[in-house]
Amino acid sequence: MGLLLTGFTRPMSKETAYEPVIGLEVHCQLKTRSKIFSSDPYEYGAPANTQAGPVTLGLPGVLPVLNEEVLRLAIMAGLALECKIHNITKFDRKHYFYPDLPKGYQISQYDMPYATDGQIVFRKKDAADATKIRVHRIHMEEDAGKLLHSYTGGVAQSFVDLNRAGVPLLEIVSEPDLRSSEDAYHYLQTLRSILRNIDVTDGNMEEGSLRCDANVSIRKGPDAPFGTRVEIKNLNSFKAVRAAIDYEIARQADVLDSGGKIIQATALWDADKRETRVMRTKEDADDYRYFPDPDLPPYYIADELIEEIGDQLPELPAAKRARYGSEFGLPEYDADVLSRDRETAAYFEEVTSISGDAKKSSNWVKDEVLGVLNKNDLSFDEYKVTAPRLGRMIKLLNDGKITGRMAKQIFEHMFEEDLDPENVIEKYGYKPVDASDLPAMIDKVFADNPEPVQKILEGNDRVKGFLVGQVMKASKGQAPADQVNQLIDEKLASLKG
Repeated sequence: MGLLLTGFTRPMSKETAYEPVIGLEVHCQLKTRSKIFSSDPYEYGAPANTQAGPVTLGLPGVLPVLNEEVLRLAIMAGLALECKIHNITKFDRKHYFYPDLPKGYQISQYDMPYATDGQIVFRKKDAADATKIRVHRIHMEEDAGKLLHSYTGGVAQSFVDLNRAGVPLLEIVSEPDLRSSEDAYHYLQTLRSILRNIDVTDGNMEEGSLRCDANVSIRKGPDAPFGTRVEIKNLNSFKAVRAAIDYEIARQADVLDSGGKIIQATALWDADKRETRVMRTKEDADDYRYFPDPDLPPYYIADELIEEIGDQLPELPAAKRARYGSEFGLPEYDADVLSRDRETAAYFEEVTSISGDAKKSSNWVKDEVLGVLNKNDLSFDEYKVTAPRLGRMIKLLNDGKITGRMAKQIFEHMFEEDLDPENVIEKYGYKPVDASDLPAMIDKVFADNPEPVQKILEGNDRVKGFLVGQVMKASKGQAPADQVNQLIDEKLASLKG
């Protein structure tokens, strides 16, 4: 598809007077057991070239057959993105020569995609209004293989792994409605959340099952014509999307301010050097010599099938966020975090059903549970602090049977030792100090610390924290903090007369 050419010069960081115009093309790998036009399996990490049969390799005499599950998942994604699903669609051959493309063409869709005219809505932090980005089209296509490069002992070598060839993809193309890297970040995050919630993809960008190409141009203002675009290929993380777009905006501004001209090009993002590098210049659809695939007749998608799949759509993230606000009274931020994927939402709802406290459940899930999962790279299926365990622990906390400090320690033991909260309490003897013992404890702390007490009586309320800490230390952290504060306040009030 073209050799790597000279890299762009890194521009100086500066504010730009230009308006960015950005469109994203997102490739989403569908969760099917077999490939789009053959029965070949695909499993990430399998030994190279072990999952490429005759159809994938394009051997003479073989014919592709559309995987019906691919069509079903594709329609589901289109409906979730509010697209129009067309009754008639067809596949085309997109021709180019590259070592990872065994047939010499890719089966894709050109002028009759199955879905068009959708939208993605998101709200940026502190924004008064939601942002709506139009989805231009979605089409089905097969993935290419993968090239692996090495440079050992002064010898450069390239290897081809065709396992990915034929893997089913959706290409989701936005209109050029995005105006910043932040817009692009939120769009991509929202899109991934929707697709994961309806379970059409796992959305693992690090494994290549969600990849993003960004088309970036700049113009003098909102009424000016679009500028010349540069397409940045295969951005495989949210961080890369933001960084590459920001770099390209600054680079184009630097070129124009220097009296230069933007050349239409396809570029790669070099994450190490943090710059874009040209792969090839000027590329249009005509270069690919599209024509209808003669082995795949046009497909008719019946309205009844579209309606049936629409009826099976699960609750989408936007509806879930709204429900979490109305049903559980959660703030918008909590609802957004908890509704981003099905696993988190299901875990939170089960914890809440057991604990009876949605807000405390939300705090534990978004702050503690997701923190542990991210730090240890775990899925909910691998996580030892199951929803019933966490729900029961929160209920014990609400019932006054453990303190907040104990809950933190019990949570750690549950994770590290795979124990129920009740077992942890029994094993380590966690139980709150009897309320009747607190006054004597506080009297002793006051007697042992006359100077801090006197400072508080003279108006220095900040010293009160020291007394609270001494009581908590005496109780080995097992005294209820709210009761300790209340009793200290009462004793101070009696001393003040």
